[in-house]
Amino acid sequence: MHGIALSRRLYEEAVRPSLGGRPHAAALLGAGSEVLGFDDEVSTDHDFDPRVQIFLPRGVDPPAPAPPGAEFTSVRAFFGERLGFDPAAGMRPADWLLTPTQVLATLTAGAVFHDPVGEVARYQSLLRWYPDDVWRYALAASWLKVAQEEAFPERTGGVGDDLGSRLVTARLTRELVRLAFLIERRWAPYTKWLGSAFARLDLAAPVGPLLTAALSAPGWREREDALVRAASLLAAATNDLNLAEPIDPSPRQYYTRDVRVIGADRLVVALTTAITDPDLRALLDRLGGRRDGPIGRLPGTIDQAVDSTDILGDPPRCHAAAPMLGLTADSARHPAQ
Repeated sequence: MHGIALSRRLYEEAVRPSLGGRPHAAALLGAGSEVLGFDDEVSTDHDFDPRVQIFLPRGVDPPAPAPPGAEFTSVRAFFGERLGFDPAAGMRPADWLLTPTQVLATLTAGAVFHDPVGEVARYQSLLRWYPDDVWRYALAASWLKVAQEEAFPERTGGVGDDLGSRLVTARLTRELVRLAFLIERRWAPYTKWLGSAFARLDLAAPVGPLLTAALSAPGWREREDALVRAASLLAAATNDLNLAEPIDPSPRQYYTRDVRVIGADRLVVALTTAITDPDLRALLDRLGGRRDGPIGRLPGTIDQAVDSTDILGDPPRCHAAAPMLGLTADSARHPAQ
């Protein structure tokens, strides 16, 4: 039996009867493989006891003694602790940029067992997806990461550095996977389940085999071919979102070299040009451009700029990273907000 089913049984058979008719909502949200639906028999060797969150309205106390496995809280407190702010008070662009997708995934997945007034559903709906301009910014930042390294599998392999070529290929593969999540409006989970969650996306069918081929290819030519074909499919899918002027997704030559790339910088320019939100336009102005062309400097979202579990799992540390992302000092929420 999977963790969500165990938690539902815990709620129905033990926790709900103990509440004595108290008004409440009940769910299984937050950290844990079972919340994302990826738990299996291996998961049972640690942190796998059935558990459930019981959300009580203001002024309603939990039963004493509290039943094992039940966390008593309020909806506002639960989401606030995991985000560092209350989303019901309004979401600013900085709030989106400073919240890791792996956190948003665990708050919008899971299971809701009882929600009579819809408060849990309301909070989850606030976190379903980025506003369009934040979405454009995140897509642009992800395509910029591709643009910055898409010629490197050849550059490293061409000088005999096969390990370096494989490492860059793996980095580009990961970024293309994360782009697929952005295109399909799905929150990317943390690394352990990134591949498993990617396999559930519609884009996995055409793009996945190409990325697998890139990672297993014996030489840089084969890696380049698989990567550029995958990137071309994702560029076309980005065009289909109608968030910016479309670009030709066909592969092209990299300067005068015998190298093919997608030219991901064109997507960066198209997407950032389409942004009209005043806060994000001000951010782009602060970040500035590069001397060699129209592409801006885009550190992106917190999990596009940072790859540390200790930071991504800690809301105050995420919000402390605001200046690093080009956000103003007052962009970061105080933990009490």
